[in-house]
Amino acid sequence: MDPEIAKTQEERKKMEQQLASLTSLTFDRDLYGGVDREAYETSIPATDDEEPDMGLNEVALKLASYTAPKSVLKEMPRGGDGSEETDGFRKPSRIIDREDDYRRRRLDRIISPERHDPFSAGEKTPDPSVRTYSDVMKEESLKKQKEELLRKIANKKKEEEEARAEKEEKPASSVPKRSNRWDQSKEDDGKVVKKAKTGSDWDLPDATPGIGRWDATPTPGRIGDATPGAGRRNRWDETPTPGRVVDSDATPVGGVTPGATPAGVAWDATPKGMVTPTPKRQKSRWDETPASMESATPALGAVTPSLGGVTPGPTPLGALDMATPTPNSLAMRGAITPEQYNLLRWEKDIEERNRPLTDEELDAMFPQEGYKILEPPASYVPIRTPARKLLATPTPMGTPLYSIPDENRGQQFDLGQEPPAGLPFMKPEDYQYFGALLNEEDEEELSPEEQKERKIMKLLLKVKNGTPPQRKTALRQLTDKAREFGAGPLFNRILPLLMQPTLEDQERHLLVKVIDRVLYKLDELVRPYVHKILVVIEPLLIDEDYYARVEGREIISNLSKAAGLATMIAAMRPDIDNIDEYVRNTTARAFSVVASALGIPALLPFLKAVCQSKKSWQARHTGIKIVQQIAILIGCAVLPHLRSLVEIIEHGLNDENQKVRTITALSLAALAEAAAPYGIESFDSVLKPLWKGIRSHRGKVLAAFLKAIGFIIPLMDAMYANYYTKEVMFILIREFQSPDEEMKKIVLKVVKQCVSTEGVEAEYIRSDILPEFFRNFWVRRMALDRRNYRQLVETTVEIADKVGVKDIAGRIVEDLKDESEPYRRMVMETIEKVVTNMGASDIDARLEELLIDGILYAFQEQTSDDANVMLNGFGAVVNSLGQRVKPYLPQICGTIKWRLNNKSAKVRQQAADLISRIAVVMKQCQEEQLMGHLGVVLYEYLGEEYPEVLGSILGALKAIVNVIGMTKMTPPIKDLLPRLTPILKNRHEKVQENCIDLVGRIADRGAEFVPAREWMRICFELLEMLKAHKKGIRRATVNTFGYIAKAIGPQDVLATLLNNLKVQERQNRVCTTVAIAIVAETCSPFTVLPALMNEYRVPELNVQNGVLKSLSFLFEYIGEMGKDYIYAVTPLLEDALMDRDLVHRQTAASAVKHMALGVAGLGCEDALVHLLNYVWPNIFETSPHVINAVTEAIEGMRVALGAAVVLNYCLQGLFHPARKVREVYWKIYNSLYIGAQDALVAAYPILEDEQENVYSRPELMMFV
Repeated sequence: MDPEIAKTQEERKKMEQQLASLTSLTFDRDLYGGVDREAYETSIPATDDEEPDMGLNEVALKLASYTAPKSVLKEMPRGGDGSEETDGFRKPSRIIDREDDYRRRRLDRIISPERHDPFSAGEKTPDPSVRTYSDVMKEESLKKQKEELLRKIANKKKEEEEARAEKEEKPASSVPKRSNRWDQSKEDDGKVVKKAKTGSDWDLPDATPGIGRWDATPTPGRIGDATPGAGRRNRWDETPTPGRVVDSDATPVGGVTPGATPAGVAWDATPKGMVTPTPKRQKSRWDETPASMESATPALGAVTPSLGGVTPGPTPLGALDMATPTPNSLAMRGAITPEQYNLLRWEKDIEERNRPLTDEELDAMFPQEGYKILEPPASYVPIRTPARKLLATPTPMGTPLYSIPDENRGQQFDLGQEPPAGLPFMKPEDYQYFGALLNEEDEEELSPEEQKERKIMKLLLKVKNGTPPQRKTALRQLTDKAREFGAGPLFNRILPLLMQPTLEDQERHLLVKVIDRVLYKLDELVRPYVHKILVVIEPLLIDEDYYARVEGREIISNLSKAAGLATMIAAMRPDIDNIDEYVRNTTARAFSVVASALGIPALLPFLKAVCQSKKSWQARHTGIKIVQQIAILIGCAVLPHLRSLVEIIEHGLNDENQKVRTITALSLAALAEAAAPYGIESFDSVLKPLWKGIRSHRGKVLAAFLKAIGFIIPLMDAMYANYYTKEVMFILIREFQSPDEEMKKIVLKVVKQCVSTEGVEAEYIRSDILPEFFRNFWVRRMALDRRNYRQLVETTVEIADKVGVKDIAGRIVEDLKDESEPYRRMVMETIEKVVTNMGASDIDARLEELLIDGILYAFQEQTSDDANVMLNGFGAVVNSLGQRVKPYLPQICGTIKWRLNNKSAKVRQQAADLISRIAVVMKQCQEEQLMGHLGVVLYEYLGEEYPEVLGSILGALKAIVNVIGMTKMTPPIKDLLPRLTPILKNRHEKVQENCIDLVGRIADRGAEFVPAREWMRICFELLEMLKAHKKGIRRATVNTFGYIAKAIGPQDVLATLLNNLKVQERQNRVCTTVAIAIVAETCSPFTVLPALMNEYRVPELNVQNGVLKSLSFLFEYIGEMGKDYIYAVTPLLEDALMDRDLVHRQTAASAVKHMALGVAGLGCEDALVHLLNYVWPNIFETSPHVINAVTEAIEGMRVALGAAVVLNYCLQGLFHPARKVREVYWKIYNSLYIGAQDALVAAYPILEDEQENVYSRPELMMFV
């Protein structure tokens, strides 16, 4: 059947195409080519983003692997574009882009106004406009009540909806049968009457008459309406009009006493204010001319004020004949007939149509060419008739006259304005905060406060967006002038910037640094702004970036030291029982920082009060959380206060609120973890409630209680630990089956803690724990969640430490062949850690075979990018087995060679990496021939195009060379090294590092196998490697220069290096000087110093500085050997120390330091004193680098010459009249005192005794 169906479908398709050719469009082949239309895009996306291709979202239903589906891979950014937008691998710089919804709640918080500072005010009455502590507490209380009320309303609505839904869902049988239309009888008048009704409305007793829907308005003349009913007013209810038949139904006229007929007024007459006669016929109110507000609501002088009355109307008065009529416009005009009104309307319409055409309208009507605008003749005067202008453009009454607006040069147009000179560029989002700086105002005309604000804004903009030099000066100015600017203006500008949604990490870091510096200067002035600062800084404490959290802690710590404990508590107390969990969480963390800054004892009374709060469970919860955060933050420093903290929170284990019980258990766990392995006696009081809790609770509370017990058990003595472990294990084994991920993590953690305790025997673990443990936890699903994965591996390794490798490896070795790759990785990582910790001594032959077989399978089957787990596991197992691997080496090497030839670069890289892991074991197994063969194979692959793979191949060659030695190496070294020389030009870090290591190893051990010319060629290549970014590569390069110099002599190498001192790049020159020093150390200084000192004659700054730097490193490296060369270099150092260039003197001082330290105690004091005389005048230098070098040189002299000599130089300036001079001398004296306090005693001057004061110390006057 299938071929027939296919044939039929094919014929139908052909027929449809033929039909389509008659009806469809034909495309121009010159434009579109012969390509099928299907290949073209059918729609253009509305945005610039690429539309998702729906066909690529079909992810194949395969087994879980670490490879992303094609739809995700296509979304990944391609290289080569270079723009920041497409760089998807970079961490987003905007903070809000990487925050989750919980952390974004920081933007919902409001920066509160500054608060009253009772300490600065003293006993004065606080200003009513400033918020005091009681005001804040009242606000919080109101907020809480409002929230509670809203919650109750929501609950009530929910209950009502549920009740309604229940009613609707009741079974049909319980609901009374709905009446059918056939069950109703019709009476004679045609009305439908329900049968259920027995009586009639007419049978009811007489009731008070009420107003019917169609009744007229009741008046005193109506008989029946004794008590008017509460009838609803209908839109058709109307005020009676003059021609009305029933006169008694009229509404009293304004100003008329109800109940009496007004004298002289006929009901059917036209009101007196009217002129138009009204015919005596019954008319509708719509026929009526409106009176001047007399027959409506009372007018002037009556109850409700109208025009000219007291209460102003919602719509402005007097807007006659405007485009949009107002409610009172008719009343303002007075009484007019409909004909008059229509006439006005028509006039307005005609005026609108006959208005003169504008130039734009004429341009639109006529063609652009062939017409020109004629100038009116000079004698022409347009007609200006007042009558025509009367109603042309009516003006509302009371319109203010036109005033010319102030010109605002800072207003925004499409293009951003250039900031004034000296200010950095502003981003669009910065205009909100710094827009005032764009106004070109004369600063002298501004008030002092405005000038101050403007100055602060300029400095902050420089800090936020400026260049590093601008930022540095602005930060210094803000710090120095902090008290002058004042806390208010500063924080009112900085804190909103930190709440900016578009803030980036770098900007936040800089602004936080500003706050830190400013806090230090403002000190106690910061108190009114404590809560403002906390609102902005507290979110940093829960940021995912570690450094942001550290910054937040530093700021809060400094803030608490500046403001004091009382202010901090007053600021944060209202937030402790805040309705928002986010606020409570951040407040608890902030309080823990305050406790660590000001000391836990100071905070204990407050914590005790909060944790025992009867008013709200939120306060208790936050108080206990503060204790938890204190334990996490300060670690073992809680030990002195452990008992107090446990007593404060222990009642929470029996709290009525579940959340409080949970946080209490977690806090106890944190305290026990921080105190480990001490402090079990402090937890005596909580053991019983914890024990009862794990038997009665379930879910999250049980998890928290188990965690607490898990951390307390390791603190116990071995005997108790064993007992408690067995007791708790029953519950743990029950919870092994829990589906909750959080519970699984905690159970694994507790098992790990219990198993690691001393008193627990291995046999008990084997029999009672292992079977259930492996059955419930060693499943594929555990490998998919990273946290579960890590916890399971750690727990299994801990169990293996107790029961041995065989029990663990034997149970999981078969899983190395599992089809799930994440699971195989987890097994491999566990085996690697277990074997590394315990060795492979108790692995029998059968397990060994299974292990090697499984590892080979897992290694070959891996597809994920992260290959380190498999490599590490393979290396660990092979190294642990040692010589027992020999039978398997041919198989392993065959696999490696096969994979080295694979088309995938990753596979080749893994194979090469594996050789470097197992090379040492191959040597132990005497498989040198096999290694030589692998060396030849790797040599052939040195033409590899992928740098990652080439780096791994070089690493494998290096491992083989290290193990096999230079003489037995195949290919021979003389062939290998020339192939490495061109590879040195490769700029990839991995290639550079492995290549230079290999070349250095050959230069160190087998330099004689390579001709000198080749080494010189390598020297030139090595100079380029001094530019490498990685320090390890530069270090290996300079060491290689030493090896090469040792092999071929220093002269040629030194010539190359000295020429390199002339380059511009500083890093290159510094590395060259280090290389020169290493050559000198390797080949003795006398081979290098003559050429080096000769090079100093070159009148070029970089060269001379390079020589001095080389001397500095040289004397640092040669140490005591320097005594033979100190007199030779002294004249050169003299010249350098007298040079005008700062860098010369700095480098020379550094050389003097290393020289002095090297020759201390070797009899070169005369040269050192001579050099000290040249160093000393530089002590007044202001450059931090120079003064640092000079101070270190003097420190070196103290070691070499003794403290007494330097003290004699010091004494002359310690009491100098100039403060700046004294400061420098005292600084030197203080460092002298710290370094050689005892040696100074003998050198102090003898002070003569005065009458009462005896300064002589006879016991010190001793001579040997």
